[in-house]
Amino acid sequence: MNWTDERVELLKKLWADGLSASQIAAELGGITRNAVIGKVHRLGLSGRAKSPASSTPRPRKTRSGGHMLRVPRHSVRGNTALAYDYEADFEPDLIEIPLAQRKTLLELNDRTCHWPIGDPGSAEFFFCGGETVNELPYCAYHARVAYQPAHERRRDKRPARGS
Repeated sequence: MNWTDERVELLKKLWADGLSASQIAAELGGITRNAVIGKVHRLGLSGRAKSPASSTPRPRKTRSGGHMLRVPRHSVRGNTALAYDYEADFEPDLIEIPLAQRKTLLELNDRTCHWPIGDPGSAEFFFCGGETVNELPYCAYHARVAYQPAHERRRDKRPARGS
């Protein structure tokens, strides 16, 4: 399909009148909507008139308030593990770590505990540095903190199957 001067002029007129690319393609015949869009882009046409149907805003549908079901949301959002009330057996940062045991990131190896202590942005930040157990990256104390078994209370809160 060749774009003759008269077809280009008709395209410009129809575009200015606010017809869609599909409508223009049907009017010109023998071309696709994408061919119209490409030619409009190459010609640099913009600022088209809005069709009468699209210039007036559509009236919004009114909603009836009686048919809406509102479901209350739980007060805890995000991590659902936070919704359970766990009893902490121990606090990981409350143990005293000797100064000689403390390690920096560069001092860590396979046999030292990688548990971080403090704020990484502060000068007092360090790693536990204790002796690791069972090829884990933590000492016995921090391994208990990191790898806690599922609590029995959490299993009891789940509804039984079939009920």
